[in-house]
Amino acid sequence: MTSTLPPTTTATGRRAERPGRERPDERGSLALLAHQIRYEQLSFWRNPQSMVFTFVLPIVIISVFGAVFAGSEGQDFFFGMSGLQYYTPTIAAVSVLGACYGQLAIVLAMRRQTGVLKRLHATPLPAWVYFAGLLVHCVVVSVVDVALVIGIGRLYGVPWPADWAALALTLVLGAASFCALGVGVASLIRNSEAAPAVVQFIQFPLVFISGSYFPIHSEVMNNIAGVLPVKPFNDAMLAPFAHDAGFQWKELAVLAAWGVIGALIAVRSFRWDPRPE
Repeated sequence: MTSTLPPTTTATGRRAERPGRERPDERGSLALLAHQIRYEQLSFWRNPQSMVFTFVLPIVIISVFGAVFAGSEGQDFFFGMSGLQYYTPTIAAVSVLGACYGQLAIVLAMRRQTGVLKRLHATPLPAWVYFAGLLVHCVVVSVVDVALVIGIGRLYGVPWPADWAALALTLVLGAASFCALGVGVASLIRNSEAAPAVVQFIQFPLVFISGSYFPIHSEVMNNIAGVLPVKPFNDAMLAPFAHDAGFQWKELAVLAAWGVIGALIAVRSFRWDPRPE
């Protein structure tokens, strides 16, 4: 006498039946990316303190500079430009640096320390979708920041950029490069408490030696800063505003190289789990 036995369900079969563990197709990945971008945007806009420091600080700085340099003519100290003509693109560049490098490195360090990244890594969300969502979010924030700074500068008489395409490419490439550097630095930070100090320790010297807050006339200092990421970004942002110039390919190449360096560090060193104390 033969008996009919129910089919055996193996562990492999059970895993295959769980839709949550399936790899998303291309259309599903795009939907996940859109969802991740929306999540990052909502998290940012629902944090008033983050918004204030991201947007209000550059507006306050450029407004103060506008009141100080309003009506001034071109000066040798500013390489033939007026004070506000010089500071509008450099303050815009600093705002991009802060949004894409500083805030991102601190946020990732905090998310790792609190276990958010560990839980996220256990989900079916592909890593590239997560980081692409962060990148698009940072680009959106940077565009808003730069638009606000340019708008305030225009109110004080600073002309519109001569080449919008060059400005757009510089902005996107700069945001991507600084995001990569932010992820790379976050990979090296041991705990979230140290994140602000590590970020500022790197950012402040770069900002000052790169001429963001005052022009640097030392040839030696300019040569040193020229191979670092901030000064090439400043120069590429300055060109469409101040010199009626377009694409600064040399500066953009240096910026892209630093983005590649940051990405390589991130790929080799990024950790999803908090480091044990």
